[in-house]
Amino acid sequence: MDGRDWKKFLMPYDQAVEELKVKFKTLRGELKSRDEYSPIEFVTGRVKKISSILDKAKRLNVPMEQLETGIEDIAGIRIMCQFVEDIERLANLIRVRQDMTLLYEKDYVLNKKPSGYRSYHMILEYPVQTALGMKRVLAEVQIRTLAMNFWATIEHSLNYKYRESLPPEVIKRLSKAAEAAYLLDQEMSSIRDEIMEAQQLFEDNSNIVSRILNGIQELYFYHRVREAVQFQFRFNEHWETEDIRYLRELSMEIDDAITRAKKG
Repeated sequence: MDGRDWKKFLMPYDQAVEELKVKFKTLRGELKSRDEYSPIEFVTGRVKKISSILDKAKRLNVPMEQLETGIEDIAGIRIMCQFVEDIERLANLIRVRQDMTLLYEKDYVLNKKPSGYRSYHMILEYPVQTALGMKRVLAEVQIRTLAMNFWATIEHSLNYKYRESLPPEVIKRLSKAAEAAYLLDQEMSSIRDEIMEAQQLFEDNSNIVSRILNGIQELYFYHRVREAVQFQFRFNEHWETEDIRYLRELSMEIDDAITRAKKG
């Protein structure tokens, strides 16, 4: 083993993971703010542990001086989606980005591994601005559904326990679980429209309530106390009834009142 300073070696990867997490979370927020559907449910990231880097280098016969090019997932980003269809949509969004370079892709969704593992991998080259200048590092983005991620997390834990030598009975049960996860994804896709409609309805309701309450506070700011109290009373009377039409109209009335208040 060489005597490198691992803390310094991993710094650019730490930075890449943090920046990529922010960028993908920002993408999710931007799509939602535009009232567009976001294929991103949530984003996580990690830098590979030193022991895992060494284990993988040994397994793949990667020389220590070639770790930066021979180990592609030292920086890892994992993006979870609700539906299988979301994976390709997100992959398309990544392909056209100008702030990262896509090197190649590995489709383990259509071409699952023998273990049953399913995921979509994209190997990126990402530029990191360090104190010593710009450095390009490799990063792996894994895109999965929630069901795929649940299964993969369990498999990873078991592989760690048994050091990649799973007992035949465990392999058999994991394979059955993988198929169950796949069937779950298929079933969710079959009712995708209903699920999305329900989620959109919930989000619309939440947004209306937020607009009303924020609007009432804004009326207090403009010293329109009487109007604010009246609107608060009307909101309290109706919000538990889930009368969305009434709340939408109330929100419009509050907007008009704020406009008048601004005009003095």
